[in-house]
Amino acid sequence: PPPPPPPDAGPATDSSWPTAGADESTLEYWMDGLLGLAFLITTIISAKRMAWSRQQGGAETTVVTAFYSLILMTSVLRAIWFLIPNSVFQPSYTPIAFMAFDPEHPSWVGAFVSEMLLTAGSLCLFSIFILILVYWADILKKYFYPGARRTKPMVTFLTLVGCLVLVEILNAAFFLAQIYSSEGMILVNALLLATVSIVCVCEITIFSHRFRTVLKTLGAINQVSTESQVKRIVWITVTGNLFFFTRAFLEAIFAIMLIIYWHRTGTVAEVFSHELWDAYILLKHWSEVAILCLMLYILQSRFTANASAAAGVGGGGGRAGYDQVPDTEAGAEAKETGQLNV
Repeated sequence: PPPPPPPDAGPATDSSWPTAGADESTLEYWMDGLLGLAFLITTIISAKRMAWSRQQGGAETTVVTAFYSLILMTSVLRAIWFLIPNSVFQPSYTPIAFMAFDPEHPSWVGAFVSEMLLTAGSLCLFSIFILILVYWADILKKYFYPGARRTKPMVTFLTLVGCLVLVEILNAAFFLAQIYSSEGMILVNALLLATVSIVCVCEITIFSHRFRTVLKTLGAINQVSTESQVKRIVWITVTGNLFFFTRAFLEAIFAIMLIIYWHRTGTVAEVFSHELWDAYILLKHWSEVAILCLMLYILQSRFTANASAAAGVGGGGGRAGYDQVPDTEAGAEAKETGQLNV
């Protein structure tokens, strides 16, 4: 008898690219869902806080609103990246090497968009601490160099962030110009974030020590308590350094592995195994959730403390003659009032 006809194998597919969603495990599916939900919760909280902050008015609340805006943008971008199924962007859960405008790999467009979303979220997250450092530097400059000419903090902040954005634009342009593949784009991002993380750790440590010295001196001179401000500085220092040290370690190890595997085999496919990629995603993004929640807590505790102090002064229970000084005007006036808000 003639042999049975072969079963229908279906349409031919590119063997170098897995079937969409076929290599995503159940663990990875739930991992992305939980991270997306966590970032969605921080999105809702930061949106409510930002709306409330904008209603308060004043120079101080303008700065705090900027912090809430950055937290909101970070959370939104991360929520979008995790809640949209990975198969919408690219067929493989782990990154795959591809060149721009490759007709054999049409999914390069989705993978490129996914990488840009991830990069934009990281820039917004890092901008939160860049803004903190810029304002700390501006306030400290008033005390250590009272006669020096100062640039407006927001101008300095926008300049620094603009430089990071420019690097990422050039990175994307080089990829689109086919100077290097997606492997090169991922490597540049890892090196950039590792470098910025190390710089942030150093700057946070230096500025934190100086700031606490200034606060304690002001408290002793004016005979007022600066304990709450010092504790807030310590919180920001410890949590910020833990986050950036972890991030610098992850990105540095990630970049070193990329370089080693690329040098040995000409590709980094072996680096992006499911086990390593899952561990990288878990450590990287749950640390982001933790730092965003801590920043929301620190900002909320500050406004709670300020509101209580204002209520005490208004009701006659506070210390007479001592008023709050906004961050943007914290200078010689703080010496008279005994208050320096951080």
